[in-house]
Amino acid sequence: MHEIFITITRKYQKTAVARRMRMVNLNKMDTLIIETLKNSDKDLTLAEIAEKTGIPEKKVFASLRKLFENEIVDCENRRYRLAKK
Repeated sequence: MHEIFITITRKYQKTAVARRMRMVNLNKMDTLIIETLKNSDKDLTLAEIAEKTGIPEKKVFASLRKLFENEIVDCENRRYRLAKK
């Protein structure tokens, strides 16, 4: 039983690492949002990111969703920041 648990755990760890390490195609908007978050001394709301970048909120939201799904950005209380690796 213990061997099965170790095998499943190792399989999960490999999957998690692969998911984090996969290549993500970033466009200019994604890169601009990442740079904006990197240069900010606090977590930013969607509206603040849109204002600082000049990108419409709808497009910022789509980009943030992609970045969040790829574990590049974290969100807490509707405030965004770069994920800690």
